[in-house]
Amino acid sequence: MLTDTERARYLRHLPLVGEDGQERLRRATALVTRCGGVGGTAALYLAAAGIGRLIMVHEGNTTWSNLNRQILQTHDWVGKPRIVKARESVHRINPDVEVVAIAEPFTEALGEELAPQADVLLSCTPVWQERIALNAVAVRHRKPLVEAAMNGMEGTLTVIVPGETPCLRCLYPEDPTEDWWDAWSFPVLGAVSGITGCFAAIETIKVIVGHQDAGHRVGQPLTNRMLLFDTAHHAYRVVKVHRLPDCPVCGRLTATA
Repeated sequence: MLTDTERARYLRHLPLVGEDGQERLRRATALVTRCGGVGGTAALYLAAAGIGRLIMVHEGNTTWSNLNRQILQTHDWVGKPRIVKARESVHRINPDVEVVAIAEPFTEALGEELAPQADVLLSCTPVWQERIALNAVAVRHRKPLVEAAMNGMEGTLTVIVPGETPCLRCLYPEDPTEDWWDAWSFPVLGAVSGITGCFAAIETIKVIVGHQDAGHRVGQPLTNRMLLFDTAHHAYRVVKVHRLPDCPVCGRLTATA
């Protein structure tokens, strides 16, 4: 049951998620990798929505070039561990959220340790190796994965449910070449990162609340579909995506009852 303080804090979105949905959010844990322009925005809005626990993974220190998009960071924190400031910023928004801050690069081994603790995983990293590692972990542990990415003025979003939807390897059977993708030099307009992170937070809330309930109006997660958007021309489209029967990651997985 919600407390009076919780009802007051979440008053404006309770008609959308319902009290049962809000309680599910309070009980839920989300793993977010990384917590920069996309992941930091997603984490911020999940905290504002009342998620119970965030596991946030991001290595390194805050740099000046982070500040155009990483809204959990501040100019006086340049040169210091960004995950520490990220945790502090989340707590300023909602001190009731438990935050586990991990200042390490995301690896498959780390994912194996963290995934069992989470109800939903968020892939918000520009590093392809980290995206594909988190995808493999999600499939092995049958954890829903919100996959969000952006580049310049464009972005993509999909929700992966292992055994029911395509996984990331189904969508991208081959790894990008180094001359095609450099995670550290692609252009970033901060607002596009923010939009992508907001979309990721919305889909995470849908996954947690559960679209089968009649007591909410947040809609169904973006499963078996991918959102493609181009903010330069305000072009938005949703395309159907399909599993690869011979996918080396999820091909043998079947839907759970």
